[in-house]
Amino acid sequence: MLKGINPLLNADVLQALRAMGHGDDLIIADTNFPSDSVARQTALGRLLRIDASAAEVAKAVLSLYPLDTFVDDSAARMEIVGKPDEIPAVQKEVQKEVDKAEGKPWPMIAVERYAFYERAKQAYCVIQTGERRFYGCFAFRKGVVPPDAE
Repeated sequence: MLKGINPLLNADVLQALRAMGHGDDLIIADTNFPSDSVARQTALGRLLRIDASAAEVAKAVLSLYPLDTFVDDSAARMEIVGKPDEIPAVQKEVQKEVDKAEGKPWPMIAVERYAFYERAKQAYCVIQTGERRFYGCFAFRKGVVPPDAE
């Protein structure tokens, strides 16, 4: 345990978050996502795990991880096949955590299922969660941490 760091963030996840740079993508995926095979194609090349709900994992990650302010797609959700405008409960819960982390409304964009898979393959890493609800898959693009004020 470390002070001030969410205990869900294990050493492997912390190392990956620290190693990522501006513009790198992080995928938070539900248990049904092909996480292992997709993770093998990412920059990290291996799967990370946090066995908690998607919202709990998003909250933990976003407590340390800045979202990119230079792009419109820094927070994304996998859209429901055949129902692109429907937002299920799992996505609403993660949206609340995104908004809290950023201190303002920060709407996630919807990404079509197969386009989401392609984005995930280009990501820095994939964190598979214990989320069993469908469409609990998200992409977050890393922003920057500004220098301390002088």
